[in-house]
Amino acid sequence: MVTEFIFLGLSNSQEFQIFLLVFFFIFYVGIVFGNLLIVITVASDSHLHSPMYFLLANLSLIDLCLSSVTAPKMIADFFSKRKVISFKGCLAQIFLVHFFGGSELVILIAMAFDRYVAICKPLRYSTVMCDHVCFGIVTAAWGTGFLHSVSQLAFAVNLPFCGPNEVDSFYCDLPRVIKLACIDTYRLDVMVIANSGVLTVCSFVFLIISYAIILVTIQQRPSDKSSKALSTLTAHITVVLLFFGPCIFIYAWPFPIKSLDKSLAVFYSVVTPLLNPIIYTLRNKDMKTAMRRLSKWNLLKYLVKLMKILLSIS
Repeated sequence: MVTEFIFLGLSNSQEFQIFLLVFFFIFYVGIVFGNLLIVITVASDSHLHSPMYFLLANLSLIDLCLSSVTAPKMIADFFSKRKVISFKGCLAQIFLVHFFGGSELVILIAMAFDRYVAICKPLRYSTVMCDHVCFGIVTAAWGTGFLHSVSQLAFAVNLPFCGPNEVDSFYCDLPRVIKLACIDTYRLDVMVIANSGVLTVCSFVFLIISYAIILVTIQQRPSDKSSKALSTLTAHITVVLLFFGPCIFIYAWPFPIKSLDKSLAVFYSVVTPLLNPIIYTLRNKDMKTAMRRLSKWNLLKYLVKLMKILLSIS
């Protein structure tokens, strides 16, 4: 019986692994700093207490958690020749990756719905996107992520692993792990595509149609009123493409390519969580203004503390 799995990682070259270590460490620090900055800014600035920024803060929190499932283990493995994870640890990674991935999928759909109501039904926005609805959406997102991850874990938890234990990746994910089982996995592969693949593709098609309707509505408005909405919408569409692009190829594409799958897994788990806060902050004037206020407020707070310390010493 298999009690542990061995990751083959991204490269066998020692020199290239050192480069990857530095590269991913810098990326992970950027992920933690960027996403926490968005969460703290939205929570502390009353000007950002609106449905759009509430959903954005939840997206940043999920991105941080999703990256933290895989990136720290990957970085730590660069220091060891034998990259090992326990059987239970592997199942935990599968569960958490699909938990946060499923939650993010619902949050992205909710953000599209928020923009649809704000642009296409502006007079009903405050009624439709009230506090109760926003909290309900976030609760539904986390609940959907949990149900999705449980369904994925059900595929793997009872599989017989009796020999091969090398995972050709840097983290455990269902499509790669089930190939190591000592049974014919064709039906399981089809079930994974039917579960994660169909869910991802249908959600992506729904989002593209929704944003197309919103873009048509924006084009019918005067240019001075549509520029801000178009800028916000561009950021949303970019994030949707960054999230769903790798997911479709990993979970829905029936002819996987190992080298491409590894690159897409890196993009999905490390690059996208870093790009999301950059995209939303660079293209959003309200976020940049709130961050400036936050930095000034913190600087003032530290100056007051310093003055109190100096006064107490004197």
